[in-house]
Amino acid sequence: MYIELKNINKIYPNGYHAVHNFNLEIEKGEFVVFVGPSGCGKSTTLRMIAGLENISNGEFLIEGKRANEMGPRERKVAMVFQSYALYPQMTVYDNIAFGLTLQGVDEDVIEKRVKETARILGLTDYLDRLPRALSGGQRQRVAIGRAIIRKVGIFLMDEPLSNLDAKQRVTMRYEIAKIHKETGATTIYVTHDQTEAMTLADKIVVMKDGYIQQVGTPYDLYFKPANVFVAGFIGEPPMNFAPSRVSGGCIRFGGAELDLTPRYADAKKLEGKEVIFGFRPEAAVLQPQEDAYRIDCNVELTEMLGDYTNVYITVGEQQAILKVDSHDTPQTDAPFTFYIPYSGVYLFDGETEKVI
Repeated sequence: MYIELKNINKIYPNGYHAVHNFNLEIEKGEFVVFVGPSGCGKSTTLRMIAGLENISNGEFLIEGKRANEMGPRERKVAMVFQSYALYPQMTVYDNIAFGLTLQGVDEDVIEKRVKETARILGLTDYLDRLPRALSGGQRQRVAIGRAIIRKVGIFLMDEPLSNLDAKQRVTMRYEIAKIHKETGATTIYVTHDQTEAMTLADKIVVMKDGYIQQVGTPYDLYFKPANVFVAGFIGEPPMNFAPSRVSGGCIRFGGAELDLTPRYADAKKLEGKEVIFGFRPEAAVLQPQEDAYRIDCNVELTEMLGDYTNVYITVGEQQAILKVDSHDTPQTDAPFTFYIPYSGVYLFDGETEKVI
């Protein structure tokens, strides 16, 4: 295994426990994304990997060698921060070359490496410009170029797209994916944006309050969430949830009684249990189906977003969001019927919030 984190903890001098028992294995060339809300410990973990924060306890290994006490340079990591941190008086060429210049690398080698890096990043025509003459996306590409030119084994990126507008973020996501494919570098990427995580990652680590909630592929996290937090964090709009109690093998969602036995063969074992019923907005279908629950509701609000519409509904006292084709946008303040396929239903333990 290329990188291993074993029972990593971060406890600050004031006693604040930022990261709890963090365990993760990363293969060479893998693109791993740490995702979670602000304050969940993802950036702290990245800084411990970089050597910018001390590890309170646990073991950090690179290619089987303990790296806890190594400095950032010994770990052979390159980091891209949220701020571009470019030298304003230097050209793009000099900014990219800066690390190699400090190392005393021969000018011919530097020129060759800068031109190759600029080609990968689409910066060839901008090498003579100063940072102030570039767009935000171009500046971020220069910052990435400064990292990849060093040809280190591990790239660390801490929310590199958060300063860009929505259109630039989409473009830069594609650029970062392309760079990773071309360089084949092991990349650890931190973001609070689940769309970035889903589109970039080979493997996602979802964190909350310093704890890992789930590790898996984008597919696993979307279709097989481990708990309510992961199910609600991954997906846009988020999964709908409704508390209920199993009675006679059924649960209630608003005014609808849903028989669980077609979805859960051993539903009788859940008798009397407090559960959380969940379904994704895009699971809703508008045509009657045999293997589906019928739900009658009232439409409160619609948001037409181009190819699809978010439909805000009430089912009894419960509220939910549906995601439907824009051509099927219903009337507001009107009754509406939709269907949830059995396969689209999730049940979580009402106490532990873990998936059933």
